[in-house]
Amino acid sequence: MKLYTYFRSSAAYRVRIALNLKGIVYDAVPVHLLRNGGEQLGDAYRAVNPSLLVPALEDDGNVIGQSLAIIEYLEETHPQTPLLPQDPAGRARVRALALSIAADAHPIGNLRVLKYLTGQIGVSEEVKLGWQQHWLRSGLATLEALLANDPRTGRYSHGDTPTLADCCLVPQVFNAQRFNVDMAAYPTVMRIHAACGKLPAFQQAHPAQQPDAE
Repeated sequence: MKLYTYFRSSAAYRVRIALNLKGIVYDAVPVHLLRNGGEQLGDAYRAVNPSLLVPALEDDGNVIGQSLAIIEYLEETHPQTPLLPQDPAGRARVRALALSIAADAHPIGNLRVLKYLTGQIGVSEEVKLGWQQHWLRSGLATLEALLANDPRTGRYSHGDTPTLADCCLVPQVFNAQRFNVDMAAYPTVMRIHAACGKLPAFQQAHPAQQPDAE
């Protein structure tokens, strides 16, 4: 099993966490998103994943893109250490929490969006940072409300074992901290983040622990 990854990609970070939680051994294939104009844009990676995004998972000759699709694939092929609850309502809630990050908040601050802002529209670095911080705060505020006001929130986002939602929460907090977002307004998010940070699966998935870390 190969994971095409980049150490700072939060989407790849999600998948690394899921792989670690499930105890799946994999080979990391770094794809540098900035070097030489972006290795993901070259012909070699285009042949792997025409979307030109990381991560991509290669398993038994199949290549799967999109982090949540990859994690759902791992859930179906490696059901041990489940990342989704057993009950339909719980599964829906966990998926909704994950999508609030992966579909609503994260894409607006993705690298290709930021490059378009500065390259084609011509915004300054200061304006770009403001854009990033605004959408990070907006997404975290939504996540905080969803978590703080629901009795199903436990030690982690849903109950007392990590789920798909936590695979998404931790990388998004990493992004926010990287861009100097004040996290004081999100106490539930940060409590869960701290609980996740005590687990080896999350520690080993951290960007600083990756072979391509700079």
